[in-house]
Amino acid sequence: MTNFEERFDWKLFFTLCLFLTISSIALYSAQQSPQYNDNFMVRQLVWYIVGFAIIGVMLYFEPDFYKKISWPLYIAGLIVLLALVIAPPSIAPIIKGQKSWFVLPGLGTIQPSEFMKVITILLLANVVTNHNERARVKDIKNDFILLGKIVGLTLLPLLLIMQQPDLGTSLVFIAIMAGMIVIAGVRWRVILPIFGSIGVVGTAIIWLALQFPQILDQYLGVKPYQLGRIYAWLNPQQYSSSEGFQLIRAMRAIGSGQMYGKGAGDREVYLPESHTDFIFSIIGEEYGFIGSCIVLLAFFLFIYRLTTIASRANHKFSSYVMVGLICMVSFHVFQNIGMSIQLLPITGIPLPYISYGGSSLLAFLVAAGLAFSISYHHRTFMFGEN
Repeated sequence: MTNFEERFDWKLFFTLCLFLTISSIALYSAQQSPQYNDNFMVRQLVWYIVGFAIIGVMLYFEPDFYKKISWPLYIAGLIVLLALVIAPPSIAPIIKGQKSWFVLPGLGTIQPSEFMKVITILLLANVVTNHNERARVKDIKNDFILLGKIVGLTLLPLLLIMQQPDLGTSLVFIAIMAGMIVIAGVRWRVILPIFGSIGVVGTAIIWLALQFPQILDQYLGVKPYQLGRIYAWLNPQQYSSSEGFQLIRAMRAIGSGQMYGKGAGDREVYLPESHTDFIFSIIGEEYGFIGSCIVLLAFFLFIYRLTTIASRANHKFSSYVMVGLICMVSFHVFQNIGMSIQLLPITGIPLPYISYGGSSLLAFLVAAGLAFSISYHHRTFMFGEN
């Protein structure tokens, strides 16, 4: 066996191939709907091929290389996000109420925020590593300085993405930030009051939205129609012709699949845009509870493999990167499947590696490329960390 075959992470590669298979099957079913004329499955395969080529290139760069380029990538990413906000509609059209995409002639659209998630993970890992290496005294002041760095560097892209506005992607950044705060070494007596305060404020806002929406309108400028997704989440039947339409259809599709599903191509529930955010509903209807469990098992294997890579990494930066990736993927999976079964409000984020979308898929494959690089360049030392 060659050195490459020994060092290459075949387990991680197997899970990606499993995702590719699941995505191809689901998208083939989705594109049979009369509302579509495009071949999403073929396009997704093309993006997978491009992504695997990118992984092949990333594999040969050591983690230190990604640490060195994290700041330039972050600054470039902020510039692109700012350009998206001020760009004219001819370059950055408003699609479904959001200005989140650039139009590239001949290539289609690209969503910069998808790649910014991975870039932010790299920078936060870099900053946390350097801070902990240089900090001579571990005290409360040091904790708040580190906390300020993590929050500040996350807020910059987050605020630009909120301008689009893109609530789903914004929540992913918050999940990444929370994960990095927990793993960065900040004391729990600092973390718990902050997280508790955020939880109380969030609960209070939801309560006000339900009981006194006029207060949010008066003091925060939040209009009642902007809270439609929360209302539809709690009572979808009342909003069945508007915000609750997708949720009702998604739950009906998943529920109708029962244990074994209706079979490939035997969908009966009409669900618009099912090839993107609601791809899980197609799987649930056609392949039932068994098929849905296979998807969940695939994500469990993938996240377990990422956790294994993180635990055996002998470089702090690599471990922090892996934690960020785990938080990103886990939140996407939990939110996407949760919104399909009314566990969470609909936010419009894709199911990683399975939903159709070039920007999203490439960004997640770049994230996988980082994991491959960290795993490939892992070295075992007799006396611990290098």
